Amino acid sequence: MNMEQVPKHLKRLVREWAGIAHDRELSVALLELRKQFDRWQRGEIEAIELNELIHKYHEGPAREVWKHYATNPLEPAIGFCIASGILRRDEVPSELSAHVARWIEFYESDHSAL
Repeated sequence: MNMEQVPKHLKRLVREWAGIAHDRELSVALLELRKQFDRWQRGEIEAIELNELIHKYHEGPAREVWKHYATNPLEPAIGFCIASGILRRDEVPSELSAHVARWIEFYESDHSAL
């Protein structure tokens, strides 16, 4: 189904849940950076090293997450987040899960190959 054929209410769900997925995926990425702030606070690393880690985070994980949501279609990103558990299946509206089912299957089969 191309986006012209997707009902407006479903397009709205896609945008809404893409926003939720984006926030959650970014939160996962930020957890690692948080550990580095904790190390800095404990005096294990210097401020200059923390600054370099922040820069690497911005250029790496943050940029990768941003790329998932900066383009259309958003369905692949939602499917990835459901398949990887970032979004719980039981919280996502069933209509949206059905709409992104092929992406969920794709990412689940991709994970099983690892």
